[in-house]
Amino acid sequence: MYDFVIVGGGIVGLATGVLLGQRYPEARLLVLEKEGDWAAHQTGNNSGVIHSGIYYKPGSFKARFCRAGSHSMVEFCQKHGIDYEVCGKVIVATESEEIPLLENLYQRGLQNGIQVARISAEQVKEVEPHVSCLAGVQVFSTGIVNYKQVCQKYVELVRAQGGELRLNTRVEKIINTSHGQVIETSQGSFEAHHLINCAGLHSDRIAKLGQVDPGAKIVPFRGEYYELKPEKRYLVKTLIYPVPNPNFPFLGVHFTRMIDGSVHAGPNAVLSLKREGYKKTDFDLRDFTEVITYPGFWKLAAKHADQGIQEMVRSFSKAAFVRSLQRLIPEVQADDLIPTHAGVRAQALMADGKLIDDFLLVKGDRAMHVCNAPSPAATSSLEIGKAIVAQLAEPSVLQTAVNS
Repeated sequence: MYDFVIVGGGIVGLATGVLLGQRYPEARLLVLEKEGDWAAHQTGNNSGVIHSGIYYKPGSFKARFCRAGSHSMVEFCQKHGIDYEVCGKVIVATESEEIPLLENLYQRGLQNGIQVARISAEQVKEVEPHVSCLAGVQVFSTGIVNYKQVCQKYVELVRAQGGELRLNTRVEKIINTSHGQVIETSQGSFEAHHLINCAGLHSDRIAKLGQVDPGAKIVPFRGEYYELKPEKRYLVKTLIYPVPNPNFPFLGVHFTRMIDGSVHAGPNAVLSLKREGYKKTDFDLRDFTEVITYPGFWKLAAKHADQGIQEMVRSFSKAAFVRSLQRLIPEVQADDLIPTHAGVRAQALMADGKLIDDFLLVKGDRAMHVCNAPSPAATSSLEIGKAIVAQLAEPSVLQTAVNS
């Protein structure tokens, strides 16, 4: 019998394990991960950005957790000797109609308590000499880190606190009992007083195994990246973002300098035909069928048809991808870019076609299900973990959130 069983060995599950161990040092804790390594999916394939929280609705979980997380993640890295850099970023308007949207972002940054500044096109060039734009916003607290290294430290801390961690252990069935849950897996059964579901791309399925309806379905979107050749890395000093479409949950194709010095360009956002589909050819019949038979997907597709077509064109046309990048840095040429790894975003979608734009935490009987935790979940991992621990201790602290 375990006091807590966490399903999912990504950054949110592991951070929650650390915080549970700190809060309840005598408790028996178990973390289950179906893969052979930690942080194998969303966490291990993201862009490594410590986000500021500028994009998110004031008062939302994302806004609060990300702003706090940008500080707690830096403090964690400092404490444990993990390489990071608070390099800042610029968000730039390249067309006149983007100027009001840029101003809205600036005001949102102020509302969220983030250190931001309006800067002219000339001032942008002082930060990023190769960018062409009309105006920009500088965000000072944005940073970069390798989240796999963060996760490895989380694993070490869970072990040091007495927690157990099991890889290659897939959850197959959950039986609710009067005392908690019996979790049947590919490596045997485990009994838990409390279940915490941090299964990312499969979080909705784990919730349903536990007889909890999350009110949404995970739809996977693949983000494809290119990398600047080493001799062209001088084109990007920090992070360069366009003004995002406020009606679309993705930030647009951008440039990110990684903590290892490489520069990634992307991502686009296209429907993945497999929940763990990192290649265009990846396909899973169950995953595909669930998406195309879900009413919410078709409502979403109809609403964002133009944007979706643009994303698909960028996926299959390097020239189109390059044109998107040239809006920010005109000097970039197709020969400067080489393909690199893709990531898959687990995006929760409601049946009415609305994307859930906040973290979604659904409480069950002796259970907590994290059913929407895409970016900025890595930045916010310690803060999400704190919220889960608080909810387990005081049920009134945290309520289910769906921002429609």
